[in-house]
Amino acid sequence: MADEKSPQPRMRDAAQERVLQTARSARERTREIKCAALDMPWARCAPARFARETILSGFFGPAMAWYVRRRIEGREVFDELKPPVIFVANHSSHMDTPTILRSLPRAWRQRTAVAAAADYFYRKRWVAAAVSLLFATVPISRRGGGMDKGAADHLHRLLRQRWNLLLYPEGTRTRDGSRGKLHSGAAVLAAEHDVPILPIYVAGTREAMPPGRNWPKRLTAGRIRRQPICVRFGPPIRALPGEHRNETMARVQAWFDAQGGIVPTAGPPPAPRVPASAEERRMAAAGLH
Repeated sequence: MADEKSPQPRMRDAAQERVLQTARSARERTREIKCAALDMPWARCAPARFARETILSGFFGPAMAWYVRRRIEGREVFDELKPPVIFVANHSSHMDTPTILRSLPRAWRQRTAVAAAADYFYRKRWVAAAVSLLFATVPISRRGGGMDKGAADHLHRLLRQRWNLLLYPEGTRTRDGSRGKLHSGAAVLAAEHDVPILPIYVAGTREAMPPGRNWPKRLTAGRIRRQPICVRFGPPIRALPGEHRNETMARVQAWFDAQGGIVPTAGPPPAPRVPASAEERRMAAAGLH
């Protein structure tokens, strides 16, 4: 029979494990705090905003129109809304960000920053600079709990400067079209700054540019066509007095759940072509039809 471990070695092993856990926790906290240090404020200056608008309108606009047919719903919400707001969107494709930005009114688009995963977009400085310029990104942790100990100082500063913030609270792109649990960071920021959360539901981008692709696709089912996509803006959702952040996000989640049946068509299908009669052809030739 094997000898059982004596109490002293067991206590020593437990102590070593506690030390390792403390070290891992310290490393994680350090990475969280560095999120704010990774931010590139120069990407929000006037020349950068001008360059970004030129790229979004002059390049992404025509390029996206070649690959997709876009429909926008609910944009009238901006008629009664004042910045700043926190945009919260579902996430299924790298195409979501340019699609949403292009769907915003210009004045709103030029004052909207996009939260980007620090561990994905900010590992290389040149990539971080590129996405910061193209989309006015700001680094954020996607592990959850990244609103403490100075990790979100740059986000608070943005909202105080009346910048809007676009968040993807699922933390990552969906691979199968389902929606994941929403992290509560948006509710924390909204309550602290007394700003509304504006939900945005995007449909069709995963089919146009699924995870794993670096560019949209246009060939579908053996024939060339543009993928229909839809961007729907929901009603503003405000944190209620005394409401827990999870309760606020539950209301946001309920709105997203109600959008599940959205079909990203780009308008009614064209009527079938019916051959014209001889009389109709005669009237058309005479300019009477």
